[in-house]
Amino acid sequence: MAKVLVVDDEPNIVLSLEFLMQQAGFEVKTAEEGETALELVASFQPDLLLLDISLPGISGFEVLETLREQDKFKRLPIIMLTAHGREVEKEKGLALGADDYVTKPFSTRQLVDKVTALIQEKDNNN
Repeated sequence: MAKVLVVDDEPNIVLSLEFLMQQAGFEVKTAEEGETALELVASFQPDLLLLDISLPGISGFEVLETLREQDKFKRLPIIMLTAHGREVEKEKGLALGADDYVTKPFSTRQLVDKVTALIQEKDNNN
């Protein structure tokens, strides 16, 4: 079973994403801030990370940068989540190594499709 780590500081979004990913057949862990996210990536070894940009303490961008600097996480699929659909944020996230970018509110079906496609792509490249 593929594993997804959901990182968002809004409890209602964490709950809905956790439920959505479990319904899609994924094992799910959650975090509400950047430091915990980094710890869980190391211990849980997710197949994909759903990462909010706006987090308390370490931002999603900083989590992304930290992970991309480590060889073992360079290929971890990461989808950035944000309530701000500004193009500059999207460009920054993609430039730092995000695989995709989703603006809240999002289509649940579209998000599940993106997660599934990125995990399949990762599996095909291993």
